[in-house]
Amino acid sequence: MKTPARSLYVIVCAAGPAGDVARLVVPAQEEGWDVQVVATPSALAFVDVPELERLTGRPVRSRYRRPDEPRPPRADAIIVAPATYNTINKFAMGVADTYALGLLAEAPGLGIPVVVLPFVNSALAARAPFRRSVEELRSEGVRVLIGPGQFEPHAPSAGDGNDTYVWESALTALRP
Repeated sequence: MKTPARSLYVIVCAAGPAGDVARLVVPAQEEGWDVQVVATPSALAFVDVPELERLTGRPVRSRYRRPDEPRPPRADAIIVAPATYNTINKFAMGVADTYALGLLAEAPGLGIPVVVLPFVNSALAARAPFRRSVEELRSEGVRVLIGPGQFEPHAPSAGDGNDTYVWESALTALRP
């Protein structure tokens, strides 16, 4: 009997590297994950929705399902990448004003492992609200990959990060 695939939700935010999210989706599938891409509403303009749907065999979700739509499988793990300043702060505060944030608000309470791979500049990363948010999330067991040897914030207005964003670090953080 075949073991059912583990369900990985990849939550994509509106940031420069978002268009390359397949660089996370494909290796996750190669590791046996069944990937569901969830895009924040703003991220839809950054990603190739038809290509992601082809790769995953699932619709890219950005809104709550209607009552007549099938319920997707519950996530066994969640990766948020690229995670923006706004999403990280809202996640830490428990704000659930989008489908993506609703999933994140609930995940720690359900015991679902969450890995956050930020994409923020050094000016935003230096802000007290952001630093507090990172610590709040870490105190709940969320893996926030920021700091030496992980994601290091770039200078303000310093490109889109497509060549240097470390997608694989998020998948590595999920491994035992």
